[in-house]
Amino acid sequence: MKNTIYLLLGIVFCTNGLFAQLKTIKYSDGDQILMGLQIQPKKKNQQKPGILILPAWRGIDQLSKDSAQKLADLGYYAFVADIYGEGNYPKDNNEAGQKAGFYKKNYDQYQKRISLALKQLILSGANPENIVVMGYCFGGTGALEAARANMNVKGVVSFHGGLGKDETRLVEPLTTKVLVCHGADDPYVPTTEVTAFQQEMRDTKADWQMIYYANSVHSFTNPEAGNDNSKGAAYNEIAANRSWKHLLIFIKEVL
Repeated sequence: MKNTIYLLLGIVFCTNGLFAQLKTIKYSDGDQILMGLQIQPKKKNQQKPGILILPAWRGIDQLSKDSAQKLADLGYYAFVADIYGEGNYPKDNNEAGQKAGFYKKNYDQYQKRISLALKQLILSGANPENIVVMGYCFGGTGALEAARANMNVKGVVSFHGGLGKDETRLVEPLTTKVLVCHGADDPYVPTTEVTAFQQEMRDTKADWQMIYYANSVHSFTNPEAGNDNSKGAAYNEIAANRSWKHLLIFIKEVL
């Protein structure tokens, strides 16, 4: 017998109980208003594990929303960060590239926006000592920046993110575990950048792992990227499913 679903006062119910729902949260960085998404697990445990999700370069999208929902269904608190803020959301890929490029260059400001979102995750109920940061594309770069800033998180996960780091920056030991899920044919991350990143992980004495997915280019987790690898960014269902399983293995280990 199918579940019966009712809509009452904006809350979704079914005959088997209450679904966890995404909720818009308003916070700020000085005068800049930020609008993130929060979701609490239906079933909670004493560890109160939390996952901070950093979206790709266009800002909060369906992929980051779906990820938050799935994680909440598995018992995790989740928060989707708003990096750009009201009035600054990209209108197209060209503008997204410019805005993302600004934060990659001014990594301290990127780290600040990540830290502010992390506080919102904690305010939602997540244990501040039991958190992982994950991100897609531009957000994957952000996840690595959370590690480089030695934020108080157990681990970081980058899905097809940029790996580069300014060579003038200090090399400091990393205190968090790192997982990088990478398309083996990603044209946007040159071999020199991959090699430099791996050396950075060795130099910082990090507990890290990097998994390559065959026949995968940039954005391989995003169904909205199409399926034409020749464009440099395309969805790959096999790689998307495998990388999600690798995420779950990782967060179960560290949290």
